[in-house]
Amino acid sequence: MKIQELVGEYSIIGSNQDANDNSYKGKLTLALDQNNRIVANWLINNQQKQDGTGFFKDNILVINFNYTGEDNEIFKGVVVYKCISKDILDGFWSEKHGNPLFLGEERCFRIKKEPKLLN
Repeated sequence: MKIQELVGEYSIIGSNQDANDNSYKGKLTLALDQNNRIVANWLINNQQKQDGTGFFKDNILVINFNYTGEDNEIFKGVVVYKCISKDILDGFWSEKHGNPLFLGEERCFRIKKEPKLLN
């Protein structure tokens, strides 16, 4: 698989890095910068924006991410996705100040665009 094949939008389902059953849904957008590095943007539960940059090798995608939480505190972490195919990513993640006993989990499914019909 090539890094260019990962570019696009994905719907995500995930669980947070804690003992509770705190699940979430959202959208992940993957793009490439001028150096063919991944640029990632998440929108979690239609409200929390997260940004990241990463790299890809041997069907493994690694992204360092950050977001601004309550009280304007910056949170940082890393997510690792196994690229099952160009349409399905299976990942786990951890935040710097998250519970060290748990990992968050996330599955991503490509959002397929319907072809436009010409009149």
